[in-house]
Amino acid sequence: MAEVRTVAVIGAGIMGRGIAHAAALGGYRTFLEDLLPSALRRAETEIRCNLDKAVGLGKVAPADADAAFSRIVYAGTVEEAARQADLVIEAVPEEMESKIEIFTLLDKICRPTTILASNTSSLSITEIAAQTYRAKKILGMHFFNPVHKMKLLEIVRALETDEDTLATAVEVGKRMGKEVVVIKESPGFITSRINAMIGNEAFHMLQEGIASAADIDKALKLGLNHPMGPFELVDLVGLDTRLHILEYLHKALGEKFRPAPLLVQYVKAGRLGRKAGRGVFEYPEVSDQAPAEATIVAGKKA
Repeated sequence: MAEVRTVAVIGAGIMGRGIAHAAALGGYRTFLEDLLPSALRRAETEIRCNLDKAVGLGKVAPADADAAFSRIVYAGTVEEAARQADLVIEAVPEEMESKIEIFTLLDKICRPTTILASNTSSLSITEIAAQTYRAKKILGMHFFNPVHKMKLLEIVRALETDEDTLATAVEVGKRMGKEVVVIKESPGFITSRINAMIGNEAFHMLQEGIASAADIDKALKLGLNHPMGPFELVDLVGLDTRLHILEYLHKALGEKFRPAPLLVQYVKAGRLGRKAGRGVFEYPEVSDQAPAEATIVAGKKA
């Protein structure tokens, strides 16, 4: 099993900064990269805030929070972040072209021993690995949002991932405080495949006027013991991200994953979820205010 001391995270969006938080708290020197200085500033602020909240709740000792925060280095280029890393985790948007572009670059600038992982929630790790000269050292590490709270980590074994790479990723996940499941690559893995189907069916029900978005969420939370309703979840994940996943699953697995027309309509309207201030629900500037239910594009109240 390879020794990992330094982790690089490519992309400082919601998932990237969460992964960096978990890596630093796990004891790793962590480089967080983004081309946008504003994204790095926001990541630094949010990581500090989340660490302070954990201290306030008694989940992390103050000294451990300060040590974790000091382990994070903010980088403006992929080269600066990844050149000396033992493990690089890509967390860019869910588009195959973007991921292949990143992995092709990483393959050139990283040491031959460096493990490369993708945080993709549905795309083929084998296809990504095939664009590099280190397919044995590539796998998926699918974290869940919010990363600093969610315990699960899906580790996805691609066709050529070797045992040493797999064992190293499992150990890293455990040091990050995650419960790890190892799966063979399949479209959508475990959770994305099931979540996509549940969420898509919820959009069909909403479109058909069977119930309001709030009542559909309430039913799944109280009746099926889901921690979040499907619309709360898709607003958190991003409607555009969910649509990309469904389009990929539809292509790979068939008609049962065809995206609901209402989901497509919301994305075209720019209703992308919390990050856009509105999705299925609307989100006012005051973050602690409960979301107001959104209006369906067709004009009916959700």
